[in-house]
Amino acid sequence: MPQLRDSRDTGHRRAHAGAEHAHDFARIFGIETEYGVAVTGATKPVDPGQVAMTMFRPVVSRSRSTNTYLVNGSRLYLDVGSHPEYATAEAIRPMDALAQDLAGEHVMRRLAGEAQQRLREEHGGHARIHLFKNNVDSAGHSFGCHENYLLRRQVPLSAIEHELVPFLVTRQLFTGAGRFTADPGIPDGFEISQRAEFLDDAVSSSTTRSRPMVNTRDEPHADSDLFRRLHVIVGDSNRSQTATWMKMATTHLVLCVIEEAWLNGGVSAFAAMALADPGRAIRDVSRDRTGKTHIMLADGTTASTLDVQRRYHDLVSAFIDRHADDMDVILPDCDRVMTLWRQALDAVESGRWRDLAPWVDWAAKLRLIEGMRRREPTIPDARIRQIDLDYHDIVNGTVFDRLQTAGLMETLLSEESIAMAVDTPPADTRAALRGRFVRAALATDARWTCDWTHVTLNGPAHVEAELLDPFDPTPTTAYTTVIDALR
Repeated sequence: MPQLRDSRDTGHRRAHAGAEHAHDFARIFGIETEYGVAVTGATKPVDPGQVAMTMFRPVVSRSRSTNTYLVNGSRLYLDVGSHPEYATAEAIRPMDALAQDLAGEHVMRRLAGEAQQRLREEHGGHARIHLFKNNVDSAGHSFGCHENYLLRRQVPLSAIEHELVPFLVTRQLFTGAGRFTADPGIPDGFEISQRAEFLDDAVSSSTTRSRPMVNTRDEPHADSDLFRRLHVIVGDSNRSQTATWMKMATTHLVLCVIEEAWLNGGVSAFAAMALADPGRAIRDVSRDRTGKTHIMLADGTTASTLDVQRRYHDLVSAFIDRHADDMDVILPDCDRVMTLWRQALDAVESGRWRDLAPWVDWAAKLRLIEGMRRREPTIPDARIRQIDLDYHDIVNGTVFDRLQTAGLMETLLSEESIAMAVDTPPADTRAALRGRFVRAALATDARWTCDWTHVTLNGPAHVEAELLDPFDPTPTTAYTTVIDALR
């Protein structure tokens, strides 16, 4: 793994957890997905919160809580507003994080299916639970898909605002999930992003007074002297496997460029793309699928969405050229990532956005609706919005599944790989230790707890082990003591 120089390194850092990765390009990836809940076909009104609690009955029965960890190392819980949420286990490659994200869909689909059977016993045989992997409900409430990236502590928050946020704002061109809306101020009633209208600040520690694009609450879940957890909440929930993978892979490469610059004493060239008003920019970008909208930069000049993205692409390409011998370690399939990124920008620039429909969610959705409008010019807007929601329904939706079955939506992982991720944590991160602990604990009547950095056996024989290094799947003496106590 290539090493980065840091003039401030005094040598004492080698005693810290994960110190061997303090100056390289290794990264930990994770995705947290909040799901929306709705019910149709019931013989009497059903509160979505009640449905969510019904979904979690098996979880509570097993773990005595609606907040638990699974045998694959992931976290499953009910979030504020009764949103079922799944946070993936730590992964060191975007493809592994994708597998864990799809495993989350599988877990949620199973819980909702079981809850639907119970619901039908009391609310009629036609009651159906809908679980939406999207970001806005019919009442206009927004909920999130949060990406997490381990970041070197030397990178200041100012770099995130000025060097990363312009990329996050403009990457909607290939990561947006798309949204049909009744807002008369939005041309054609279609946006390429679901989250854009709900975000205010670029970076902030708040999540209630305003919604930032990057949350700065400092919870590294690792050695805080070396790392921070970059908590990105600007992104859409993607159904497309390729879009999810590309979202993480391209962001990783951009972060590599930023880290290299700061660990070598200065800002990256991305700083020239700093935005004057990120909140306005993200809405302008979302409303223009041509990529030609000009957004104001902090230096008083303007640049189109495509101009900004191409600048990022070019600088990442230069980074790859400098580290060509190490790209198999930095990012497997890097060539494919860069090719897809360039092709996406070329397709948007030339007006061939329909070419992106096999892997870009907003393009797939818009192409589908265009076809329906050609066949039925008077199709009601309500029907279009219903199809929009159906695309994201992982339980009773049919639109996305039909696209996949027909070969119109690319897949990267087999059903067998996804099923394996449901029961198996990544083997090369501390998630392997957490998953092993959970599996062992569930086989006993012991009282236990765990979180991202600890596993604990409660009760009279209270024992605990800290798992501070997210890169390390090796059992420590303390961890072995906990496992032995479970036996």
